[in-house]
Amino acid sequence: MRDDYLHAALKLITDPNILVNVVSRRVKQLRNGNRPLVESLEKLSAEDTALREIMEGKISYELPTAEQLARR
Repeated sequence: MRDDYLHAALKLITDPNILVNVVSRRVKQLRNGNRPLVESLEKLSAEDTALREIMEGKISYELPTAEQLARR
């Protein structure tokens, strides 16, 4: 995993725990055959691709509200 990508993604998703969850979910999707949302001239790992997608604003996350959690 490229350190510069990680630091750039942490500027957008400041909670490391959330970042890990977002990246791991996207990595699973990429490994299951989903196409990357970014183009790269270099061969990137699935983890680096996910971080680039976050950096370029192609992937975001949404936390459930207290009301949504109460319904569960």
